[in-house]
Amino acid sequence: MNVPSGLSFLPVAPLPLLLLVAVVGLALIWWPAGARGPAESWVARGRRTAMVALLLVAALRPAIPGNDVRVDASAVDVYLVVDTTSSVMARDYADAKPRLEGVRSDIKALVTQLAGARFALITFDIDTTIRLPLTGDGAAVSAAADTLRPETTVWSRGSSVTLARDQLRTALERGRDTHPERARLVFYLGDGEQTAAQDPRPFDIDGQLVNGGAVLGYGTAAGGRMAITAAFETGDIIDPSTGQPALSVIDEKQLASIAGQLRVPYVHRTRDDGGNGIVETVRLKELAPLRATDAAEIVGGRSELGWVALLLLAALAAWELGTLVAAASRRRGRPVAASAAVLPRAGMRLAALPSSRTRRRPAANSPGGAVTMPLAQPFDPAAPPVDPSAGRAAETTGTGARR
Repeated sequence: MNVPSGLSFLPVAPLPLLLLVAVVGLALIWWPAGARGPAESWVARGRRTAMVALLLVAALRPAIPGNDVRVDASAVDVYLVVDTTSSVMARDYADAKPRLEGVRSDIKALVTQLAGARFALITFDIDTTIRLPLTGDGAAVSAAADTLRPETTVWSRGSSVTLARDQLRTALERGRDTHPERARLVFYLGDGEQTAAQDPRPFDIDGQLVNGGAVLGYGTAAGGRMAITAAFETGDIIDPSTGQPALSVIDEKQLASIAGQLRVPYVHRTRDDGGNGIVETVRLKELAPLRATDAAEIVGGRSELGWVALLLLAALAAWELGTLVAAASRRRGRPVAASAAVLPRAGMRLAALPSSRTRRRPAANSPGGAVTMPLAQPFDPAAPPVDPSAGRAAETTGTGARR
């Protein structure tokens, strides 16, 4: 996202999502929540509003044009879309070799020429399969190319040359969302032969998703015979309408149409040249905010400004944290002081209880009579110890004797 002043933005997430998060944050700050405190509560809410605004600015990743920088092929994601229908076994590549050999050679040549790039391998025949998700392991990509196999002949029911459109679009969108700074190249490898009954759907993929690549065509106008790929059968595929070996013919018009839809050049591949002919055709279009040259060097650096917002955000966060700690300390101090003041009062109330409260007990020498016994005095920890035998009244038994 660019603006005329030269200031550019590269949001870390879709802009509507960032705005939604900011609105929710502001609502939580300013939504009425009962009676407000003193004037400093407005200061706190203003501080938190500024924090949300600064976080939004940092998430937009603003920048101005900076010094040119060089980025090698490691900043490139390459998506390989390979036709593995039965026609890939037609023997009209180079010296009557199967087209599949040319496909394998070119994939491995791309791995060598674009060293450090990440590769994804998508194949299609009666269905579309992601053989290899994006990986930087060039050896794994080469091994996957060596293990490519065409569809089994007995299951062949015709296919569309654009069958992999939806899966390719999904993979490109995922790559853009997760790594918007990386260039995305698409290489389509096939013969353009449409064997499905209906016309192929267009490769209507957003041009911003594809930053370069090529459509690579295999085969000849004369065509080539296709070997049977069933487990227990040999020989060539027979055309049931003629009883003769079937021929697969390249459709360069169809391939050129696909190249136009993807906005990449078309290259007819007839021999193994180490991939030089492919790389020479690659045109990396401008990938905001970086611009890639034909030599696969990305120039046009950015001077990020988001760090200024993050620095201010850190200062406000420190202020907010200090305020919260001070408030928590004040809340913890109040109950302690109150409990210390209550304890002396409780002791004074306990000492002030009247000592004349008595309980009645029937007398032993008078039926129906009663004597009063004083209740025990409250315990006073400050009083001196009392001799248990001091002031003890004499008691009489029933016979008048003292005890």
